[in-house]
Amino acid sequence: MTPEPREAADGRVGGDGRVRWVGLGVLGVLTLLLWAQPPFITRQQLQWFDASQRLLPRTVKAAPAVVVDIDQRSMAALGQWPWPRTVLAQLIREIQRAKPYAIGLDILMSESDRSSPEHWLDTMPTHDSELAQALESLPSHDAELTRAIAQSRLVVLGMAGTPDATGMLVFATPIVVEGASKDDAVAVHSAVTRYAGALPNLQMFERAAAGHGLLSAETVEGVVRRIPMVASIEGTLVPSFALELVRVAVKAPLIRLKARDGGVAALQTGAFATPTEADGMLRLHYSPHDPRRFVPAIDVLQGRADLERLAGKIVIVGLTGVMQVDYQETPLGERLPGVEIHAQVIENFYDQSSIMRPPWARGLEIALFAALGLMLIRAAPLWRTPATVSFAVGAMLVPALAALAAFKWGRLQFDALSPALAMLALFATLLALTLGEASRERRALRREMQHDREQTARISGEMEAARRVQVAMLPRVDGFAHERRLDLAAAMVPAREVGGDLYDFFRLDGRRWFFLIGDVAGKGLSASIFMAVSKALAKSAAVRHPDDDVGAWMSAANREISRENSEGLFVTLFAGILDLDTGDLVYANAGHDSPYCVGIRSGLRRLSAGDGPPLCTVDGFEYRGEHTFLDPDELVVMTTDGVTDMRNPEGEMYGRARLEAILDRWRQQPGKAQDLVDAMRDDVLAFAAGAEPTDDVTILAYRWTA
Repeated sequence: MTPEPREAADGRVGGDGRVRWVGLGVLGVLTLLLWAQPPFITRQQLQWFDASQRLLPRTVKAAPAVVVDIDQRSMAALGQWPWPRTVLAQLIREIQRAKPYAIGLDILMSESDRSSPEHWLDTMPTHDSELAQALESLPSHDAELTRAIAQSRLVVLGMAGTPDATGMLVFATPIVVEGASKDDAVAVHSAVTRYAGALPNLQMFERAAAGHGLLSAETVEGVVRRIPMVASIEGTLVPSFALELVRVAVKAPLIRLKARDGGVAALQTGAFATPTEADGMLRLHYSPHDPRRFVPAIDVLQGRADLERLAGKIVIVGLTGVMQVDYQETPLGERLPGVEIHAQVIENFYDQSSIMRPPWARGLEIALFAALGLMLIRAAPLWRTPATVSFAVGAMLVPALAALAAFKWGRLQFDALSPALAMLALFATLLALTLGEASRERRALRREMQHDREQTARISGEMEAARRVQVAMLPRVDGFAHERRLDLAAAMVPAREVGGDLYDFFRLDGRRWFFLIGDVAGKGLSASIFMAVSKALAKSAAVRHPDDDVGAWMSAANREISRENSEGLFVTLFAGILDLDTGDLVYANAGHDSPYCVGIRSGLRRLSAGDGPPLCTVDGFEYRGEHTFLDPDELVVMTTDGVTDMRNPEGEMYGRARLEAILDRWRQQPGKAQDLVDAMRDDVLAFAAGAEPTDDVTILAYRWTA
């Protein structure tokens, strides 16, 4: 991301082309990944959908449903659950007095009431036939509840779908499939949720009830996001509990299913219609838990409840007492009792506030990502970094804001998180590629500057020009300022006479970082030139063979430099390759001072393995590489002998003890690598106290930050 593209020698913008071709490849892979939608993409989508509901929960506009709550207080007053069915019968009659539109029992009663008189002797060790006959003549609790259900003519019972056939008779309201061919009607049965069987209530209750609905709900990773509005049980279409309550409330004789393209488009009962997804699911828009939806059952039974709250409402009788109810996780991050979820489904009907994820949503999301990705690939090599970053951030934020707007005002759900993360991955790739190209251009620019400086050296003096060339050839640490895994610092204080110190570092690929430090024997212009040649040949060997073992690389560098050594000079060299992901460090040493490793846990250690003779001293020497693992935040410090050999005016040598004391102080109070390098350089120069240095003072340090 440079101010403007630099042309290659043949007039082409070579670096830009490489960035774009690689970017197009990454864009293609990410687009295919979004289309394939593996499980981790699905989880990201669900996280975004849940976040949308938490940011924009539904505001309750109407309260068509009220829950008569069999809560802990009611159980404390009337005894533990299950209550005798006569109490439920009384509860239905008390609710009926308020003249509600419908009464739903979110309670499964598939077995007879064991507290009924005819069952009192079931567990008694007696065979008194007269007593048994007398008990059987008493009113049955189940019969009493059946009469209450039949007299009300507003009661809807629930059933649970089961994965296995139960052989139990299923009562269901007629569902008429409309707007589709016979083949489409068959396809609807395959599209909706299917159960092999059902667990209904006692047949006497089912025959007396005004409606029958499915209580089961779909959970994904334990969260209820969608409710089946219609399901198939043993080939019979069955409405949901909430939909059946609405049907009874509006006194509609049946439910109409609008089919389209082999799936469900909408469900209608009376004047109420709700769109669904193709599998008959309703994507529920939740509101937070609201105590105003609940009326304690004990207050209704004892006449303390305000019956106006139940008048003209759909009343659902359900349990929320402690240890008596299965609370369900919702996208809002709170657990709600199942009976309140049914009430919220009815509110979604009345408010027309349910959510839809259009069938074309995924195609639109992927197309938008691809279009923005192409624009980013086109712009990345041409724009300045701030402009490119702004575009990338906008390409992630604007679709997210648009998705939230569609959710708020259109009740449509679009995935903005997965494309945004894919855009972030594309941007990171382009940024790395562009920075690499920028580094290559800077190296080319340095070569041009070196040529200019050599021309200047012929005019202003051989030594001064050569010294400046020596400094200019060294790489800049700010090229790795954005590399979070590396804290890099370097310093070189050249002697007045041109010396032969060198260091270099660059990326071999996205995770491997190459570095070296060395010192050419001798002084003057010849040492400076030999330093430049050695650095260039060493780097060339690394670039041409990036996957070679570091020992093999050192051997190849030895052969290359020896061929260019007409003056019989030699150079000490320490080089290594750091894996920026794992901290694995491979290195080789050709006669150079062993570097220090400084870590909070590992203490102070030296990389003394892998030593060999200086380059150009032993023909054909086969160097061997060694390796170690760095701890997170462990620092590697490399110096040339100009540091330890520095002398003060009295002729005393700086020595290794002073160097190790500075390293130990840093270990006790660690900071940035540059702070340590500055402290070492300043201490050496302060020790010299103005004395003329006899050699370059060169320090290279880096800290692996994991």
